[in-house]
Formats: sequence, C-alpha cells, structure tokens
Amino acid sequence: MQFNIADLFEAVADAVPERVAVVAGPTRLTYAELEARANRLAHGLADHGIGPGDHVGCYLHNEAEHLEAMLAAYKLRAVPINVNYRYVDAELEYLFADAGLAALVYGAEFRPHVAAVAPRVGSVRVVIEVTVPSAPPAPANVARVPGTLDYEPLLAASSPTRIGGPRSGDDRYILYTGGTTGRPKGVVWRQEDIVFTALGGGNAGGPPLTRPEDIAAAVLENRAQRVGPFLPPGHPGPDHFVNFGLGPLMHAGGQWSALGTLLGGATCVLDPDRHLDLARVLDLVERERVVALNLVGDANARPLADVLDARPGAWDLSSLLLLGSGGSMLSADVKQRLLDAIPSVLGILEGLGSSESPVQGIAITRRDTPPAALAFAARDTTVVLDDDLRPVAPGSGVVGRMATTGRIPIGYHNDPEKSAATFVTVDGVRYALPGDMATVDADGTLRLLGRGSLCINTGGEKVYPEEVEAALKSHPGVADAVVVGVPDPTWGERVAAVVEPGDPAAPPTLADLDAHCRAHVAGYKVPRVLVLVDEVARTAAGKPDYRWAKATATGA
Repeated sequence: MQFNIADLFEAVADAVPERVAVVAGPTRLTYAELEARANRLAHGLADHGIGPGDHVGCYLHNEAEHLEAMLAAYKLRAVPINVNYRYVDAELEYLFADAGLAALVYGAEFRPHVAAVAPRVGSVRVVIEVTVPSAPPAPANVARVPGTLDYEPLLAASSPTRIGGPRSGDDRYILYTGGTTGRPKGVVWRQEDIVFTALGGGNAGGPPLTRPEDIAAAVLENRAQRVGPFLPPGHPGPDHFVNFGLGPLMHAGGQWSALGTLLGGATCVLDPDRHLDLARVLDLVERERVVALNLVGDANARPLADVLDARPGAWDLSSLLLLGSGGSMLSADVKQRLLDAIPSVLGILEGLGSSESPVQGIAITRRDTPPAALAFAARDTTVVLDDDLRPVAPGSGVVGRMATTGRIPIGYHNDPEKSAATFVTVDGVRYALPGDMATVDADGTLRLLGRGSLCINTGGEKVYPEEVEAALKSHPGVADAVVVGVPDPTWGERVAAVVEPGDPAAPPTLADLDAHCRAHVAGYKVPRVLVLVDEVARTAAGKPDYRWAKATATGA
C-alpha cells in the first residue's frame, strides 16, 4: 500500500463500510456503496480499453457520480481531468485536446456540447452519459455521439470487485486551471504529494500519517481533532465529522474538500443544484448536522450573512462548529457577521493557495480575535522572493512573489515553457511561483496583495484579460479594448471592459458585447461593466496601459 488516493480510499472503505460517505441531493451512499459503484465503473472503463495513464474527463456538476468517476479513474491508475461546465465549445475543444482525453464521463444536460466537440478531438474513444434524476434532461433533439454508453447500465453490467494490481504514490493527479493567456493548463502532481499538501496527509485535522497502512486506525478514532485548533477546554468535539463544501468539484477547492473528507472517513455533503440557494444550503446544514461549511470567499459568505440576518433563528445550526474559506477574499466585516449570526461556530479557517501551491498560508479567526482580511500565517514551506529570487526581509515593506518549496507539482501538462517559468530552482531548492504578490510583516505575517499577473478573481473564478479582449475586439463595433477587474462587494471583482468604439456615433452597447462574447468565452468571463473612451491608452511599447484602464473603469 502506498500514499495513493485509490489505495487510501479503499483502506478507509474497509475500515468504515457502513458510514455515510456522500450525500448529494436525494443520493446517500455509504463507503461500501461508493466503493462498489466506483469499482463497477472502473471495470466498465477497463472493458472499453481505458487503463493506466489514460485521461478521463469528468464533465459533471456536484453529483455523487462525479466522485465515482474520479475514484474509478484512480483505481485504474488513469487520471481524472476536471472539465469546467461553464466553458463554451471552443474552450472545451481546447481542453479536451490539450488533455488528450481518452474517455469522457458527462452529465446528460451537456449532450449538445459533447456532440459538437468530442468528434473533433481524435483522442476521445469512450463516451459515457450520466442521467441524474434531479438534473436537467438531455435535449431530445440532439443526437448523442455514436457509441455513447449509458452510465447506470454500464455499472449494472460490471463487477463490484476491486481492480487488482499495485499502484504507486507516483501515479498522477492533474488539475486544470486557468492560464495567463486565458488558456487552461493542467497542473501535474504526484499523488503522494497532493495527498500531503491538499488532502490532509491521510489524517485530516491531525498529524500527517507516516505509513499509509495507518489510515484505517486514524479514521476509527474520534475526529474531534479536525476542529482541534478551535476547541475550548472541555469541549468534546463532534462525534462524527460532516463536511459541506460549496465549491464545485471542477475546481481545486471543491475537489480537495471532498477528497480530503473521504480520506478522513467523514461524510461529504454536496449541493448538486444548478443555482446556489443559501437558504437551501442552511436547510442542508440543519438536516445533515454539518460540522464544517466551506465557502468560496465573499461570493458565498456575503449572501449567506444576508440570509441569516433576514431570518434569525430560522435554522438549528448548533452542529456547525467551523467555517472554512478559500479561492477568493473573505472580508473582515463578513467574518464578523457570520460569527454573530451562528453562535455555535468556534472560528473561521482560511487557506491561501493555488492549484500549484495548495496551502501557502492560513488565517485563523477566533471569537476572541478581531477579524482581518488578506493577512495569513505562512507555512514553513512558504517564502516571499524578490525580483532576484532572494527572500524578502520581514518588515522591509518589499513586495515579492510568494513561493512554495517542498512538495510541489511536477509541472504543467504539455507545456514545458510555462513549467520552466513557474517552477524554478534557486541554490538547489525548487520553488513553485504561481504569481501571488505579498509583503512580509516583521512578525512573519503574509500580507496578500493579489496576482502579479492581471488575473481577475470574480467569485473564485479566474478571468484573464487577454482572452476577453480578443473576444471583444472580434466585434465589428470595437476598435480597441482593455479588460480589468473593478471592485464588487459580493464577488470580489467584476469584469469591466474599457472600449474604444469603431464608430463613436454608433458605439456598441453592453448588451451587444454580452451577446457577442458569450459565443467565445464562458459566461462568467463576459464583461459586466462597459466604459467607452475616445482612445485606449497604451504604453510606449504598444502594450495596453492596465493601470490607466483600471483607474478609468473604477472611476466610471
């Protein structure tokens, strides 16, 4: 047995087979049931030629089937690939081809996109359609890709026994994330490294395991240590840990929350509904006796606080002990509102990281400490490097790039140039430099300043200006355009377009550009703000002047 996701999960399933593993809408699966269904899918994939090293696309919402598909791939030593369900066809085609998908497991509602894209990507040889009763049905007028398999019949015809053969901690884990040019890029990890950096080291909340065989004993212990840093003296902690992550499984935070929960022998609650309803979320917290609720920054937290303020006492939230957040900024005032509204919550835990560096810093907000924003305690593997790639002196006020050493990714799939730029070696030490800028206080506190690139973070989604600018400039009424982020109280930032019209007498409207851009980029990337200017300012080198554009958009 190794520090391999499939090996570890199987050991947990053997140790606690009757525990509830996943709750997703009407679906409730014990560890034994989840294990059997993942085995059946693994056999079904293997029977159709999928094996070690093959890439399996997971194009699904937060359904139990999404986790089944990931686990089935790991069991085969294949590699699940997260597919952003907000992508339009052009983006999907790039991702499918770049990842070299051999198989695709998709929700039936996405049939039109799969029918349009999969036949154009020569590597895709197995296509499986999932029909979930609570999900929108497939459009009846769209034909499936020839040879498409149906998920449940495939499972029914396959064996629930385990796939044999040794696995390795070197087996791959790949997570696709946005790129600096707007193209998604696959971050490639050894499974052992992602287990220790993002999935709790096989003992979430406690000290990382030293031997993978010890995971069974760990999951049988009282799991109070999962909230240990917050427990006051004499507090017994929860009898059973129930974790509810609001982040989508197609993104890092959602995946890590779910997989870490399963490797800890706890219960993973998912919300499979297509539109986030915070009142429904609170219904689930009450019904499932959720202990920890993981948010995506202000995008979830601010509307959650609004619902709680509007309906005080409407829910029994006494089981809820911990709030977590990652992927987007969590404002100090929102933290305080949540602590005031949920008396049982002992504290708020925020993680600072990225797909390339999962946990660079941690912020802990207890009830006896005033909330703050963008201030984190650095992990022992995190430093801030200056332009010469030397550590920034604490208290110097120098702005540098956050860097992580130790267990870091192998590189980017199919992209040696980006790999060389992001993963660098200094004095024999290898670092990941994902692009966050920060300063270091005299006491070692990290003060996050934001992406060194021009990335816009809107509700945890990454939007890269160049990609949206290209879509805008393909509109016949646009002579030039620059895209920036402007502040938004809920989403952190909104996408704003500063546009020089081709004909000042008949400039395009925001509605015009919205309709045009939606054919080229995902909806969350489409500008929500339009500022018309006589001329787009550019630098002497001919590059857009983003500082001017941001000031112009923010001022407007």
